[in-house]
Amino acid sequence: MKIDSIQNGIVLDHITAGNAMKIYYDLGLDKLDCSVALIQRVKSQKMGTKDIIKIDKDEYDLDLDVIGYIDPTVTVSIIKNGETIEKKRVDLPEKLINIKKCKNPRCITAIEPGIDHIFKLTDPEKRIYRCIYCEADK
Repeated sequence: MKIDSIQNGIVLDHITAGNAMKIYYDLGLDKLDCSVALIQRVKSQKMGTKDIIKIDKDEYDLDLDVIGYIDPTVTVSIIKNGETIEKKRVDLPEKLINIKKCKNPRCITAIEPGIDHIFKLTDPEKRIYRCIYCEADK
């Protein structure tokens, strides 16, 4: 299989095997009008297997909180003229704003339209987030 390198765009690397499709849809990459390569279960010395996403678009505003929430092992590389000009790791975000919805039917977010769904990281090891309004788990 041959996947061409991109000249200008973004590469999401070191995605835990099996998480690429979730990242693809949660970032809305399926709605982009450009080439997006999703490569699953690539052999990796460091991880065993991993997924990779290549986005062939000059400008795209990635929501790093979405990526960090789904998979905090991801590295994001910005490519310009075939060269990596910036590389950064994502982290588990401290807050999630409008990424997930509170499942508590009595939460103020279920009653009042337009209120942001905000979750705060309460246990980084177990990746537990709680609604700031009602304390329900994500």
